[in-house]
Amino acid sequence: AECSSPRSPKTMSLAAKDAGSAHSSVLDPKYHGATNKSRTDAADLTVSSIDTSKEMIIRGRVYDVSDFIKRHPGGSIIKLSLGSDATDAYNNFHIRSKKADKMLRALPSRPVADGFARDALSADFEALRAQLEAEGYFEPNLWHVAYRVAEVVAMYWAGIRLIWAGYWFLGAIVAGIAQGRCGWLQHEGGHYSLTGNIKLDRHMQMIIYGLGCGMSGCYWRNQHNKHHATPQKLGADPDLQTMPLVAFHGLIGAKARGAGKSWLAWQAPLFFGGVITTLVSFGWQFVQHPKHALRVGNQLELGYMALRYALWYAAFGHLGLGGAFRLYAFYVAVGGTYIFTNFAVSHTHKDVVPHDKHISWTLYSANHTTNQSNTPLVNWWMAYLNFQIEHHLFPSMPQYNHPKICGRVKQLFEKHGVEYDVRTYAKSMRDTYVNLLAVGNVSHSLHQRNEGLTTRESAAVRVTGH
Repeated sequence: AECSSPRSPKTMSLAAKDAGSAHSSVLDPKYHGATNKSRTDAADLTVSSIDTSKEMIIRGRVYDVSDFIKRHPGGSIIKLSLGSDATDAYNNFHIRSKKADKMLRALPSRPVADGFARDALSADFEALRAQLEAEGYFEPNLWHVAYRVAEVVAMYWAGIRLIWAGYWFLGAIVAGIAQGRCGWLQHEGGHYSLTGNIKLDRHMQMIIYGLGCGMSGCYWRNQHNKHHATPQKLGADPDLQTMPLVAFHGLIGAKARGAGKSWLAWQAPLFFGGVITTLVSFGWQFVQHPKHALRVGNQLELGYMALRYALWYAAFGHLGLGGAFRLYAFYVAVGGTYIFTNFAVSHTHKDVVPHDKHISWTLYSANHTTNQSNTPLVNWWMAYLNFQIEHHLFPSMPQYNHPKICGRVKQLFEKHGVEYDVRTYAKSMRDTYVNLLAVGNVSHSLHQRNEGLTTRESAAVRVTGH
């Protein structure tokens, strides 16, 4: 069934600052997205009874992770949960890892202080997660995986044959979309939801991402899991660290100086026109991702990346080095624009979270992600990542199950007066474009929507945060 947005959400907290918290439940307007009109109030859940520099709560116990941070297999992401109840993050990141539970038991811990209780929304969310796990929604379907792999192989082969037949423009578009769909597929591997076997999924991700996109699965996991832990959180979510190429929020765009401001003024057409997305693709393929693989000594992943370029030259070397490169550049532009614009519609126009505020796992998903319409075409085009709310709530769930459980998520949100944000694909694209336009241009009319502010004051709030 279609999972549409419920009525306007009820407020969930007091306007005054929460007891013992640095932030009010009501988000300061300077953190609002330029095109975002509604949100659910979110309490600051920083736990004042624990040492916020080294402790966190997991499943009703306080854990001291000071000696474990550097040994954490997932990297520095663990720091993002210090001073908070990390139960939901722990459960959803480690749902298939027995090793994680063993490591957790070995850490020094104590019971939580008397009077500590989880908020009602988080408690009900955990109950829903346990129900869905018991009902088998986290179990992968290997036939679906086989179909997804066969699809990208067939699309790549069709693109190559079209180019060989002289239809290079059409062939490069088909191959470019196949490259983007490799990005969707490796994404499932990185969340261990392809086969459910962590080692096998990691290796499949390296092959799919290395050969299909020329990028590093290891680096992707390092960055993308931080995004999932704290989506749209300033100083924590890598997806917000996009300067100088693009700024998705006024607080980030305010850092631009000189020529950077002129660039941002044109960022909307540059992003949707493929210029910025192509620059990002080349930067990832030839700098960031191989650099990370070299730093951590992942020779196997570097081998897959090198094999990608060898295969490309074997297929199109007859065009000459220059011709093969021009074809490659166009193919990368198509693939990068396809996947980056589709990722952008899910978050970038939403509010951001202050860097020192902890909110619940569930409200990160509700307030800072957007779903797109549940239709067969959109589901295929976005590989079920049009269900971003469900994906952020349950990142380890195979994505094709999201349409099956979205109604239950909506019921949970309605029970607690939480917004369930669903937009048509076209509206999501428009909102993302207008957001980029507004962030890059302080005089844009959207900046005047702050109630009670003059045009100049409104622009200052949106762009400088003061």
